[in-house]
Amino acid sequence: MEILKGIEIIDLALYIKKQNILILSDIHIGYEESLNKQGILVPRFQFKDQIIRIGKILDSVKIKTIIINGDLKHEFGKISEQEWRETLKFLDLLSKKSENVILLKGNHDKILTPIAGKRNLKIEDYFMIDDIYFCHGDKIPKDADFKKAKTVIIGHEHPAISFKERPTDKFKCFLKGKYKTKKLIVQPSFNLVTEGTDITKDSLLSPFLKQDLKKFEVWIVGDKVRFFGKIKEFLA
Repeated sequence: MEILKGIEIIDLALYIKKQNILILSDIHIGYEESLNKQGILVPRFQFKDQIIRIGKILDSVKIKTIIINGDLKHEFGKISEQEWRETLKFLDLLSKKSENVILLKGNHDKILTPIAGKRNLKIEDYFMIDDIYFCHGDKIPKDADFKKAKTVIIGHEHPAISFKERPTDKFKCFLKGKYKTKKLIVQPSFNLVTEGTDITKDSLLSPFLKQDLKKFEVWIVGDKVRFFGKIKEFLA
């Protein structure tokens, strides 16, 4: 399903048809180990499920480039055993399915360089192709490319949404709106342990979203992708 002309939603990923680019965001490998160390007992199922789910996406379209739009791993100040092992496996899978893997820096990626270096990958602050600008979304860029961009694609927020009839259930979603004069697309996280931030109730993190979001459009990802209108309809 297209969210913008030439940009398609495929499960929790975005696909740019013209350049065969797949964009994933907020994988957060190592999240379960981090929770376990805090005394929160959750089974470590996420990586296996992520690999299966991403594998289906990779097999569904022709891919030349894969962009990880920040927060590939979870720990801020160290690399856990789970992160070392699973992140390398994850990168190996992506490299087999594409010619080029681009890692964009997220706020959780402060110590990602040693892992990226093992696979000869660089970590960039942003990536731009044509008039589309990709960045994690935890801060507003100030470079010349950002100023020229017409469309910005971010992650970071982990958007999810609930219905007033079912307030305790949240669903991962894509958002499309504007940041000033630019079109803005917000991706949900590929972290399968949690749904994310309820954009109708919770405090938002990204400075891109510190605005009135009522006119933003919502695509919910469930067994399939469905368009659900504007955020204001969830608040009525």
